[in-house]
Amino acid sequence: MQVAFPKRPSRVALRRLAWPLFILAGLIWLAVAAAQQGAREAVLLTVQDAITPATADYVIRGIESAEERRAELVVLQLDTPGGLDTSMRSMIQAILQADVPVASYVHPAGARAASAGTYILYGSHIAAMTPSTNLGSATPVQMGGGGLPGMTPPEEGGDEEASEPESASEGTADEPRRGGDAMERKVLEDAVAYIRGLAERHDRNADWAESAVREGFNLGAREALEQNVIDVVAEDLSDLLVQLDGREVVVNGASRTLSTDGIEVARQDPDWRTKLLAVITNPNIAYILLLIGIYGIIFELANPGAIVPGTIGSIALILAFFALQVMPLNYAGLALILLGIIFMIAEAFVPSFGALGIGGLAAFTAGSIMLWDDPNLNVALPLIIGVAIAIAGFSIWVLGRFLDVRRRRPATGYEEMIGMQGIAKEDFESTGRVFVHSELWTADSRRPVRAGQAVRVVAIDGLRLTVEPIE
Repeated sequence: MQVAFPKRPSRVALRRLAWPLFILAGLIWLAVAAAQQGAREAVLLTVQDAITPATADYVIRGIESAEERRAELVVLQLDTPGGLDTSMRSMIQAILQADVPVASYVHPAGARAASAGTYILYGSHIAAMTPSTNLGSATPVQMGGGGLPGMTPPEEGGDEEASEPESASEGTADEPRRGGDAMERKVLEDAVAYIRGLAERHDRNADWAESAVREGFNLGAREALEQNVIDVVAEDLSDLLVQLDGREVVVNGASRTLSTDGIEVARQDPDWRTKLLAVITNPNIAYILLLIGIYGIIFELANPGAIVPGTIGSIALILAFFALQVMPLNYAGLALILLGIIFMIAEAFVPSFGALGIGGLAAFTAGSIMLWDDPNLNVALPLIIGVAIAIAGFSIWVLGRFLDVRRRRPATGYEEMIGMQGIAKEDFESTGRVFVHSELWTADSRRPVRAGQAVRVVAIDGLRLTVEPIE
């Protein structure tokens, strides 16, 4: 019986079948691409905290994603008390260089765009606010303090020479604030020039922007619109998109008309990378990681082969170094922390009667307070106090253990024999044999000893004991 197998298709038949498949796949790809291009969307980014390196990374990557998707608009929803100058400037640079319009929108009601948020509003193609929101207080933080803690303000009156810095710093009704010393003037004038340039670029009120920097002025949404500080007051995102439809904006020197009526809103929340960066660049978390890394390495060096402290310490130290690299670090504060830890460890080995320990604790606390070179990024004082107390307690415990070990009787060697008791094996008045520590020894005694009498070792010289009888 013969079985008939089906014939294999020829190469010509396969080619005839492949071409239609290729053409169909190409048509499907073109249709999908056309649909994506035809679907207009606005990308929504949200900032609801201080401006940090994590915030800047999130906004910059969000704008880049919107450009790749050829979005019609990026809406940056703001509610921020301010933040780092470097992070704010990197965000504004990304907005100014973007190929897609960016509308900064202070929302919801009760939100604010203070300090760095005001600069971002001025740097955006469109500035919008919700009623019951405010912006302003754009004075650089270094300008607003009253000196170091514990310093008392100068008394009123005095000679003209003493009053000149105060008038120069605070300004008068007719003269705007200029800053007290050279550094304050440099910081203030730089901020004024920067925000005025942003205002003039988008044809907004540059004079009020300067007053927000010099005097810390604030405005509500309606007043900001009336004074040409912002462009739109909208109740919500839908109202904002309706009002922006047909508005002309200048993007990279080219005029563009927005088409936002019925546009689809694509919300882009922070991803895991942004969340991780936000966690490790938190001043308190970075501080804890730094301490874990330092002590992990110290424990590994003190106990080679332990592995776990070294592994955890290395990972924590690398993460801490990353946070230190993107944040304004005060190197004097970091040096004081390291010096304090070294002093507290040295206290366990050098008899300083607590001088190294107290000095190390003081250096550690001072360094922790001044670790970040920005008033917005201070380590929480309760955390500093708690860590300092914990380290001080640990150092005291270690010191106590060392003292206890030094007071403890030796457990090995000749010194171990001192104080041990034994039995005399014979009568003797000066020299005889005794049984001590399960061994037979030659012993000297200043008093007569009877056989079987208990004796105590008081000294040892080579293989010869000095004993005394126990009455």
